[in-house]
Amino acid sequence: MKALIFDTTLGEWDKTRGFELRDVPEPVLDEKKNPTDANAVILKVHYAGICGTDRGIWNRAAFKDQILGSIKAEGKTYRILGHEFFGEIVRLGSNVNNIAPYPLKVGDFAAPESHVVCNKCFQCLRGEKHVCTNEKILGISHDGGFAEFVKLPAHIVWKTNTGKIRPELGAMQEPFGNAVHAATKVPLKGKTVAIFGLGPIGMFLTLVARGLGATTIIGVEPNPVSQDMAKKLGIDYIIPLSPQKKGVPPHHRDEAVIKQIEDLTGGLGVDVSFEMAGFNSSFNNAVFATRRGGDMIAFGIKTGDFVFEDYNRFIVRGITVHAVIGRRLPETWEMTQKLFEDTGNKIQENIWNVILDRGKNTILPLKDYTKERFEEMMVKHPKLLIEI
Repeated sequence: MKALIFDTTLGEWDKTRGFELRDVPEPVLDEKKNPTDANAVILKVHYAGICGTDRGIWNRAAFKDQILGSIKAEGKTYRILGHEFFGEIVRLGSNVNNIAPYPLKVGDFAAPESHVVCNKCFQCLRGEKHVCTNEKILGISHDGGFAEFVKLPAHIVWKTNTGKIRPELGAMQEPFGNAVHAATKVPLKGKTVAIFGLGPIGMFLTLVARGLGATTIIGVEPNPVSQDMAKKLGIDYIIPLSPQKKGVPPHHRDEAVIKQIEDLTGGLGVDVSFEMAGFNSSFNNAVFATRRGGDMIAFGIKTGDFVFEDYNRFIVRGITVHAVIGRRLPETWEMTQKLFEDTGNKIQENIWNVILDRGKNTILPLKDYTKERFEEMMVKHPKLLIEI
């Protein structure tokens, strides 16, 4: 079968770039050779989404240790990439319906949770599967969905009603769930919020926050394309983020941005700030933009040390910081599907018409993949789909 992979035989991690389109063995279910296949399904992939993680892997800027370590542990030479995808179940193991969140059958459409949790560790047994000790991640430490077929543990497979959720957006349930998880950390009804970073998940967050009753939504974003999309999605205010001035430390907050947020909130600051970009300066912007007694949601990921500006201010103002990763299981998936299926909120309509531009140059058939074309599309569009 065709798949997009990272291939260790082509060179060292830091000396290669992009994804390779290759023929690789199709996954099979063989319970005699592998008893755990009784708990697995094989999904024929229809659509797969490209996110910031994939861009990081493309540029060899993220997940090096996890990818290389898991490939070595499996005795392989490649990793099939991709963690956001949607397709049709074509084969089932004999024990699937004892462990799946829904009864499953051949022909069902489904999307997977990207975190392959163990269901046995301290966190999993206490309803905190999103922080599983032993998790693997699709497309990183477990083969993913940039392929014609993928084998998945049935307990991470979420059946999708294609009568209510269009197939292209079936692949969006996983990243949209990130926004749902972030937005449900604290009540948003009647709140003023600021979103630092309007990438795809930041834009999803504008839709969720509005649906949960946020009264004013402020976005901070440097990219004009994302700014324009956010305006079309109904965000209240956009604050363009300029490059840091020469000589300013990379961790330093942008005082002009903080001033604009204070002006928009009568000098108070926002009730809830969402840091979605993962930059040190953005983290400090979010802290300084949050009112006394407010909440900050930290979602953006970067490896390494951060400088926390003015720790005294953080304590004295009584700000609560919540770290968010992945999706809560099953709560986030259940809410995501309810939001998608509710036509009154126009979430699907907005994602399809605005973020995906009705599929115009945002959907690439796998058979037409070239590194050059794919990279050109990534530069022009915040969110892409691969049609398989």
